[in-house]
Amino acid sequence: MSIHSIDWEAIDWVPVRPGIERKAFSGNGATLALHRLQPGHELKPHSHPHEQIVYILEGLVDFHIGDEVVRLGAGGLAHIPGEVVHYVEVVGDGPALNLDVFTPARPEYG
Repeated sequence: MSIHSIDWEAIDWVPVRPGIERKAFSGNGATLALHRLQPGHELKPHSHPHEQIVYILEGLVDFHIGDEVVRLGAGGLAHIPGEVVHYVEVVGDGPALNLDVFTPARPEYG
């Protein structure tokens, strides 16, 4: 058996759009995506069929999930069911670091 592993530091940041960068790692059934979010980035409400669990590593964000808004700081977690419209807004002047878990896996994240 060959173990699929890598160090986050060895993965390049990939621009998503101005103010958002991503690193991702996938297995057969799930994807971890690390997002670096800058204040003032373009807000882009969207949905997808994937269940998403959000974990904020640093910074402060307002996560808009459906008709609700939840403020999350470092250590904060939220669940986004598949097909629910959502987006994230950075609060304050500093960047935020957001680790997302998606299931099923998102092969388009590389």
